[in-house]
Amino acid sequence: MTRPFTGWHMLSIMILFFAVIIAVNVTMARYAVGTFGGAVVDNSYVASQRFNGWLTQGRAQARLGWRIAAAVGPGGVLRITAVDARGTPITGRIAVIARHPLGRTPDRAVAMAARGQGFAASAPLPAGRWQLLIVMHAHGRAARFEAEVRA
Repeated sequence: MTRPFTGWHMLSIMILFFAVIIAVNVTMARYAVGTFGGAVVDNSYVASQRFNGWLTQGRAQARLGWRIAAAVGPGGVLRITAVDARGTPITGRIAVIARHPLGRTPDRAVAMAARGQGFAASAPLPAGRWQLLIVMHAHGRAARFEAEVRA
């Protein structure tokens, strides 16, 4: 025998419906707050005033024609190759900072040494995904690059 659909049934359905919505919202909010790395810039007004300068620097770097490739080799050792517009390897100084995408670990400076046609890290990167900020100094010029690798 079936029971009639009453107001109590409807109330139960509505409470259950909104409980699911609230639970999903709370879960998503916790994930959002837990993975937010913070402000990208401290003062967006000042950053906007510097934007044209950044574009000019980017165009000057593009005219150099330098290309950088970053990869993690055996044993987690970071290797970086740099070539100019003609494909000739670039020798010079290189500075690398490895940053975890979610900011859960502190940024780490990676010591690099010239090896073969490029550069190799003196110590392996810990496992995970890393965003690399690379500054290359050669021939009296400097260029900044960003790369992402998985160790």
